[in-house]
Amino acid sequence: MTDAPAAPRIVLELVRPRLSLHPGVRPTVVVDGRGQPAQWGVGTWRSPIDGAVRIYLFNRAWRYGVAETVLPSEATRVVYTAPRLPFGRGRITTETRPVR
Repeated sequence: MTDAPAAPRIVLELVRPRLSLHPGVRPTVVVDGRGQPAQWGVGTWRSPIDGAVRIYLFNRAWRYGVAETVLPSEATRVVYTAPRLPFGRGRITTETRPVR
């Protein structure tokens, strides 16, 4: 039995602002073209093949808070911050492995 190499994983932190006007709304993460519902907080996800990650909020009427990025190959952590109001764009920042 051979062990297949594990797919690289990234830490994804989804941050909701303390004062926001969108209660009960959860983020959706799109990786490799597939939308996956997510929870607020920290989780790990398989790193996408093409490096593209898109995150948005959906409140049954419209989509907002869209943020997307192409991850560098050495990315290890992605932080998404939702907008305070139910319109506008979200913000994504990435962190990379330290060079050793």
